[in-house]
Amino acid sequence: MAMSKRRRAIAFRRAQYALLIVIVLLVAVFADWGDIRRSFFDVDTAVAMFPTVITTALVNTIVYSTFGFAIGLTLGLLLALMKLSPVAPWRWIATIYIEFFRGVPALLVFVALSVAVPLAFGLKFDINSTAGLALGIVGSAYIAETIRAGIKAVPKGQIEAARSLGMSQGRTLLTVTIPQAFRIVLPPLTNELIMLIKDSSLISVVGLTALDYELTKFGRETLSRSPSLTPLLVAGLCYLIITLPLGQLSRYLERRTGGRKIDTPESTGV
Repeated sequence: MAMSKRRRAIAFRRAQYALLIVIVLLVAVFADWGDIRRSFFDVDTAVAMFPTVITTALVNTIVYSTFGFAIGLTLGLLLALMKLSPVAPWRWIATIYIEFFRGVPALLVFVALSVAVPLAFGLKFDINSTAGLALGIVGSAYIAETIRAGIKAVPKGQIEAARSLGMSQGRTLLTVTIPQAFRIVLPPLTNELIMLIKDSSLISVVGLTALDYELTKFGRETLSRSPSLTPLLVAGLCYLIITLPLGQLSRYLERRTGGRKIDTPESTGV
């Protein structure tokens, strides 16, 4: 007798569980746990990384990312308003900027600010400025599209109500539209911050002193003196210390805002 769809689904699920158990047992029996421990969980190497991995590398990663996000948020808001402007040249400038910096690799921006700009214009940036500007320039292109989508998602009725009360267009924008837009886009903006934190690893291509190391650079330098991959594992765990709470915050904010969806660059796959 043929099984019903529900019974087939249950049988298929049980088969997957059984396969997973078999794989786990095979790994447990045949894996060389001593070699795995030496390669990935070298306690002496991990202990030697502390407290510098926290007091220097983790702190620098947070500083670079925060500086970059502040620049990206400010520039992104300006670009979003320019793209929504009725003045065509402002829209063209914003569109060209957004499409360009969404299309080029972030690494190219880091190299440009650390090498090309000093050679071409004689401008020399310190490490904080280089990291913040590079992250801010790249992040602003994505943040601008997120904020633009949030502004367009604000109900038109509220804007019309504000105008009917005698508010000017500028005052309506500043006191009604933008505050509500930010409430809508808080979850995706949190995700943008997480992306910038991970992109901060690109600063390792710039010449850094030991006091300027972020997590990836610190992990690579320690790896060059270590016989195991433990430094990279520790660096990865430190990234998780930052990104996991931010991910939880993003989900919390999404629930608080009613899970309202907007067409951000990430959601549309652009």
